Amino acid sequence: MASYKLCALFLLFTLLFHSTFTTACNSCKPKPPPCPPPSCPKDTLKLGVCADVLGLVNVIVGTPPSSKCCALLQGLADLEAALCLCTAIKANLLGINLNIPVSLSLILSACQKEVPPGFKCE
Repeated sequence: MASYKLCALFLLFTLLFHSTFTTACNSCKPKPPPCPPPSCPKDTLKLGVCADVLGLVNVIVGTPPSSKCCALLQGLADLEAALCLCTAIKANLLGINLNIPVSLSLILSACQKEVPPGFKCE
């Protein structure tokens, strides 16, 4: 009788330890690295040509608004283009002080792109 109690007690402790360590191991799995902050996939220094879109530098009547700027933004999603221009505007790469939301919207719309909903250039 005592051997049955001892055997049952041993089995109980074995199950208890097994379930404790099995559950603890599931929480030890490595977590995926955090996503990097979004950034511009283009060389933002080249975006100085986008000042032409605003009609502030070297504008020639009858020419499309800075095809060079739009060419740089070509192939980018709206969010990527907005990020690139935001970086250029904040770094004053366009060479002028600008109202950021208005300038960003004007340049993007001239290149058939839109400011993504909720996007803020900060």
